[in-house]
Amino acid sequence: MLNIALPALAVSVSAAGGLGFLAAGFDVSSLEERLQETLSLVSQPNSGLHHIYQERGTLPIGVGFINWGADLPRAMAAIEKYKPCAVWLFAPRSQPDDLVPWVEQLRSRVPGYQPQIWVQVGLVAEAVAVAKVLRPDVLVVQGSDAGGHGLAQSASVLTLVPEVCDTLHAQQMGQIPILAAGGIVDGRGVTAALALGASGAVMGTRFLASLEANVAHGYQAEILRSTDGGTSTVRSTVYDRVRGIAGWPDRYNGRGVINQSYIDAVEKHMGDDENRALYEDELKKGDMGWGPHGRLTTYAGTAVGLVRETMSAADIVQGTSQEVSNIIGQLGQ
Repeated sequence: MLNIALPALAVSVSAAGGLGFLAAGFDVSSLEERLQETLSLVSQPNSGLHHIYQERGTLPIGVGFINWGADLPRAMAAIEKYKPCAVWLFAPRSQPDDLVPWVEQLRSRVPGYQPQIWVQVGLVAEAVAVAKVLRPDVLVVQGSDAGGHGLAQSASVLTLVPEVCDTLHAQQMGQIPILAAGGIVDGRGVTAALALGASGAVMGTRFLASLEANVAHGYQAEILRSTDGGTSTVRSTVYDRVRGIAGWPDRYNGRGVINQSYIDAVEKHMGDDENRALYEDELKKGDMGWGPHGRLTTYAGTAVGLVRETMSAADIVQGTSQEVSNIIGQLGQ
C-alpha cells in the first residue's frame, strides 16, 4: 500500500478498532513529515484516539518498511521521535539476517519504549528462521493471493497458515501470534483465517476502495470493475519495470490487474524501454490511464472481485468485525 496507506487511512483504521499502518516503504525521506501529520490527526479531541495517545505515549498506528531499501538510521530517528506502537518489517535482501540490526535497535534504542515488531513472511522455512532469529511479536504470513509485492513462489493462506502454525508449535515457538494476509477482504475471509490457526488477519486490497485511501479515481474504479481475480490478476515483475522501479530482490514480484502493459510485455514481447515510454505517456491521461486497455498499474489481490463498493475505512473495519461475530455465532448454533 505504498503511497496509498497514508496518515488519514492509518488513523481511521485504528480509530475504528483495527490497527492502521502508515506505509513508509523503501524511501523514508518523507516519514517524519507523515508521522507529524499522523500525530496531528491523533491529537484532535474527536479523533477517538486522543486519550489512548495521552495514556500510553505511543502513536496508535504502525509503520511499515520495505527493508531492501529503507535507511535504518533515518527510520530510527523518526521512530524514536514519534513512537508508533508497531513496526512492520518486510522484504530484506537476506531474510532474516538483514533484519537483525533493525530488531536490535527497535528493542534497545529508546528506554521504556519497545514497539511491537511485525515481520512478514511467505514460506514455512522463512517463518521458522524469522521466529528463531528475531523472535518477533507478530508474524504476518502472506499467501500467494495477496495483491502488490510478495514472494513470487508461495502457497495460499489456506495451506500456508496451518503449516506455519503446526511447524512453529512443533519447535516450541507456537506462542508467536500469526496474522494471515492475502485474499482476505471481508468477515468470511477473517473467520476462515481464524479457523486456520491465525490470531487475526491483514487486509490491503479492500482498503483500496476506502474513502481515506490516497488513490487515484481511475485506480479505484479499476478495483471496483475487476472480477474473478484468479484470472484478472497476475503475479509479475512487469509492473515494476514499466515504472522504472528497481531494487526488489529476485524472489519478489507483484500481483496486479492485467492491463495493456502486461499484455504487450508478455504476449507481444515488447521491450522494457518501449513499454516504459508508453507508460509515461499514459500517465498524461490521468484517470483514463487505468483499465484493461490502459497501461497504469493496479495492484490488487485475487479477492478483488469481492470489493464492490467504496466506503469509509471505519465502515470496512466495523462491518468486517460484525460479520466475523455473526458467522461465528451461526456456526455455534
